[in-house]
Amino acid sequence: MASQVGTIQIKDVSKIYPNGTIGLNHVNLDINAGEFVVIVGLSGAGKSTLLRAINRLHDITEGSILIDGEDITKAKGKNLLHLRRNIAMIFQNFNLVKRATVAKNVMNGRVGYYSTLQSLFGMFSKTDKENAIQALERVNMLGKYYTRADELSGGQQQRVAIARAMVQAPHVVLADEPIAALDPKNTKMVMDDLKRLNDELGLTVIVNLHSVPLAMEYATRIVGLRGGELVYDKSIADVSRDDFDAIYAETSEEA
Repeated sequence: MASQVGTIQIKDVSKIYPNGTIGLNHVNLDINAGEFVVIVGLSGAGKSTLLRAINRLHDITEGSILIDGEDITKAKGKNLLHLRRNIAMIFQNFNLVKRATVAKNVMNGRVGYYSTLQSLFGMFSKTDKENAIQALERVNMLGKYYTRADELSGGQQQRVAIARAMVQAPHVVLADEPIAALDPKNTKMVMDDLKRLNDELGLTVIVNLHSVPLAMEYATRIVGLRGGELVYDKSIADVSRDDFDAIYAETSEEA
């Protein structure tokens, strides 16, 4: 059964960059706990901006974003830290510490729960270390436990990033084009791993993708952005491939 945490309410959110570029334009979107939402659209449509706004990596110009009822856009200090602990982010470029081991990179998912000194010296609890081992087993990467991240393939690095997200124990997982640099075999592995986070752990998962077939295969709901505006939002049961023609219609800003 899906978790009752992991809800997101995006209320009239706009993001205007200092140069005047509109990243998001009055976006309204409610995401329920336990959904697997795929956001599609052209490059420059606002997909990454939206994900980074949810995690407060970007400040928005107006509106509000509520995570389990708490407004992350107004959170400060410890409250912001606590909210961010519930949101794991998986990046296109993996965002691993290249010279650190797989084990160390996965344990970095727990740094928000420890002091800087404890994190620096690897003073993690036995339970957290055991959870890291289990997370690596889930993504079939335990055999690389002592391997440096820069010795891994792109697909392996992304699976380590997913294991790091798992040990963070989030309510929400955001993945920004997580398979953009991967071959078809590794693409399937990574998407399957993300789906397991959703199916087995009940986590709310939001993924930015360009691939229509992958969106159709994995999503429970598809959201479309164009020019920073929400132009599409349907449950997968109601989605037709023809719907994507309008989502991917180019505008002068996106071309």
